[in-house]
Order: sequence, then structure tokens, then C-alpha cells
Amino acid sequence: MAGARRAPSGAEGDPGSGIRIVDAGDAAVLLELEAAIDPSVNARAIAIAAAVAAEGRAGIRDIIPTYRSVAVHFDPLVADVDGLRDLLRRAANAAAAAKDGALVEVPVAYGGEHGPDLDEVATFAKLSPAAVIERHCATEYRVFMLGFLPGFAYMGSVDDSIAAPRKATPRTQIPAGSVGIAGRQTGIYPRQSPGGWQLIGRTGLQVFDPFRSPASLFAPGDRVRFVPQPRTQNPAPRTPNPEPRTTDGSRLPGSRSVTVLNPGLFTTIQDAGRWGQQDRGVPVSGPMDRRSYRLANALVGNPPGAAALEATLLGPELRIEQPARVAIAGADLGASIDGTALAADSMRTCGAGSVLRFGERRHGTRVYIALDGGIDVPLVLGSRATTVVCGLGGVDGRALKAGDRLQLGESMQPGGNASGFAPQVIEGGARLRIMRGPQDEYFDQSALDLLQRTRFTISPQSDRMGYRLVGSERSRLTMQGRPGPFGPGAMISDATFMGGLQIPPSGEPILLMADRQTTGGYPQIATVITADLPLAGQLAPGDWIEFALCTRNEAIVALREQEEALRDV
Repeated sequence: MAGARRAPSGAEGDPGSGIRIVDAGDAAVLLELEAAIDPSVNARAIAIAAAVAAEGRAGIRDIIPTYRSVAVHFDPLVADVDGLRDLLRRAANAAAAAKDGALVEVPVAYGGEHGPDLDEVATFAKLSPAAVIERHCATEYRVFMLGFLPGFAYMGSVDDSIAAPRKATPRTQIPAGSVGIAGRQTGIYPRQSPGGWQLIGRTGLQVFDPFRSPASLFAPGDRVRFVPQPRTQNPAPRTPNPEPRTTDGSRLPGSRSVTVLNPGLFTTIQDAGRWGQQDRGVPVSGPMDRRSYRLANALVGNPPGAAALEATLLGPELRIEQPARVAIAGADLGASIDGTALAADSMRTCGAGSVLRFGERRHGTRVYIALDGGIDVPLVLGSRATTVVCGLGGVDGRALKAGDRLQLGESMQPGGNASGFAPQVIEGGARLRIMRGPQDEYFDQSALDLLQRTRFTISPQSDRMGYRLVGSERSRLTMQGRPGPFGPGAMISDATFMGGLQIPPSGEPILLMADRQTTGGYPQIATVITADLPLAGQLAPGDWIEFALCTRNEAIVALREQEEALRDV
């Protein structure tokens, strides 16, 4: 960890208890314990998380224990943040360390095509491959936390002698079930993905299956033993048995549906998000612009969390098979129904066979398309939201394609009217308000000043997971103090937050968005407030971003005004 650092703004400590409670924007707080990767510290974090969950406080959305902290996400207009801080403090002072979890045995085929880096690890350790396998299997590992991907368990601690560092150049594709080493950590990739860990074997266990209960094979606090198995056995993970899909329009005779004639550039199904699963490494997802998503649903009479479509830059072409109310909100991408223009932030009643099309982009990036009754696809872990990077939700966890047929739910009530709702127009960029933290103590005041006086540009390497921001050579933010345990600019992996501004070693910020990984290893110097996240969601590569510090009270006032405007629709 870094050496002596100043206390971050808004941090609350309890002398002698070894805890700090810091803001992570206006919608989360983070309780920090000792800065160590240690089983007893981790057990305390797990116990605190369990104690907070047992209270059942109103407005809490997610509770995530990490290596050495507890993150609590909440609705800032419902939860009592001061009461929540008090609860965390009491839980930290009273909770006994959590008992060890279940013991899970994991069969592994080591080496060969299943473990292409086994020889490299053996060379690093100056041991034979057989000795590396023996030492990897001799340890009972602890699951400290889950993150990176759904079901990915960070396990430790690997024997020092075989603790090979991450690869200098990460692979673009790692097979599901691969067992890897990264320093004193070991873990199993739940699905095919990029990654930089040293691969020494592969298991056939299904580490994560969203249609299984529990979905994740591992939970924080579990114990894991790896058991070698012959390479002749096929270690490929079993394919989960999914619930029936509903893209062929045949589930309910006579039910209403929409046919995708052209999917546009990137169109997905989104609802309010997959809350309550971040402790298992599952991203929240949901709309990038919650304000426009909520408005579109209100215009057709849907409840606030109904599933709608989010289209990016180039909208889809949809045929409305039965009469329905259709609303669009957010970006103006030149919408029309049967050749007649449909203005942004408006609703129209359509007859059977009507076709919704989009043309020229006028402003904004993402348009939300709501139909009365909502898009009726199966719930996956309690949500219909699509997370493409994890293959979850929506239609088979992917963006829509031509030929998809989407069922609509039952229409509940008449639609609303947005005549008094102020439009949100993006003209090349946005100034976003931020709150300090949760890890601003890694930076001095000059870094926060530099953050506020720099105009950043969103790079092409940006998506629903996050925006990479580019400034000038002189605007790069540097971390103060000694390097973290995993290299310069890194820290012990911790929870991430929607709107968090991560600062990697390059000094160029990453603004974390809806599909962000639930944990990360770079400090978050500040967090965009909830009321301004919709502005961020309407930006595209090439647009500019500026930041301005604000207080929690200012953030809550802005969010309350936004919510009241939506209630009037």
C-alpha cells in the first residue's frame, strides 16, 4: 500500500477501531478496514456485510464485501445515509469474524493445452511442472471476494515459490474454466474472456450458471482445494441448461409483439438493473441514461423499472405487430413511424404493422424505446437487463439482431405527457459534477485541481463498461506515495461505483459506466453524482467532458429536482 496519506474529504474514522467510512458519490459509501490481504481482515469484512444485510434497511440496493472493505449501494432519496454510517460503525465494532464457508474441491487438468503457462511458471519457480502442480494443490485457498466477471473468485494465498506475476501482455481470449495464477492469487475464469493471469490448468466445473441457485459456485469466505485429474478427461465446462427463450413470438397465442427488422448499431434490452448480485461479481447494467429511460416508460404508462430498448447512435427498425403505444426519449436519432416524424421525448399510439425507423443523428447518443407493457423476456437473476460482456439477460445475453421477435407485457395504464419536461440536449460534451472519493487520499489537492480545470475527450476505446478520457501530457493525474502492492498506481482490488473516476498508471481517467466490473485495482479519485450520470450516458467518442466538485447536499437537491420532474409526466 501507499505510505502515509492525508485523510480524504468526507471520511469518517473511529479511533482505535481500524475503520474509515468514505463517500463513493451520493449513492454509496465504503467502509474500509486495514489495508491488508489477510484472512482475518477479510472475515471481518464479510461479517460486517452480513450484519448490515440482516438489518434490512430501506433503500439499500447492494452490499459487497471485498478483501478489506464493505461497499453499500443505496437509493439516495430513500436511504438515511447518516443512519447507514452509524449501522456500519456498530457492525464493525461488534461483529465477530465470519466463520469459514464451505469447502469446494475443484478437479483440474494441469498443463498441455489446458495449462499453456505451466512450463513458464515452473521456469519462474525453478521447479519441475510436477512440483508446481503439487504446490498448487497442497494449499487450501480462501475466497476473499468475487469480481472481474460473474462468479470469478479471487483466491489466496498461493505458495510464494510459484507466485508468478501476471503476463506482460494479456491474452485476448482465455477459455472458460481456465485456472490461473497472478502473484499470490489464483482463480478460475468462469467464461471465455480476455485476461493476463498465468494459465496452469482447466476445470470442467461450471463456476457460474445464472439459471442455477446459487448462480455462483463460490461465495466470499469459502475454502477451495484443487485436485489434479488426468488430461485425458475433458475439462470443458458444461453448458448451462437455460430457461426457454421468447424470441420466436410463439409463447402466448395472440400476445403482442415487436419484430426487429434491422437492429441498428447496438440495441439492447435494459431495465432498472441487476441489483443485489454484485457480491458475486455480477454487474448492475441497466440504462446508461436513466432519466431518458424513465421518461420513455412514463410516456407509455409503464412502471419505472419496465424493460425497454436502448439504441446507440444508429437506431433500429422495428415492426409493431399489434396495436401499441410507443415512446422515445433521449437522443434525437431522426425517429419516424410509417414515414411521419416522431419527436424526441414523445409518445404515439400505433396500429398493427406500423414500422418505427430512425435516420440521421441530430444530437445525443442513446435513444430509449418503450412500448406499453414493457419488453417481456425472462428474468435472469431478477432482471431483464442485457450485459453483453457477461452474456446475461435480454435475448441470450446479446445485442438484438434482425429477426428477433420480442413479446410485450400486459398494458397497465394510459400514457403520460412530457409537455412540461425540459429536454436534455447534448452539444458536443458535458460538464459533470463530482464528489471526492472514495480513494482520493491517493492524490494530493493539485490532482483534484487539475481534474477540474482539464477538458477531456472521450476516446474511441469507450463503451458501456467505461469511457477512457484523454487530455494532454500535462493533464495526466499521478498517484502520490509509494506504489501499491500490485505495481505503480494500483491498490488492493476494491469495489467500483457507477460514475467512479479510476486513475490507472497512465494518469488518464476512466469513467466507469453501467456495465463496469464490480471490482477494480485502480483508485477512484472522484465519483460523478447520480443526477449527472444521464448526461454522461448521452456522450459518445469524440465528445468532451469537464468536471466540477460539489457537495452531497447539492447532489441530493439536483437528484430530487430530476425525480420531481419525472413524477409530473
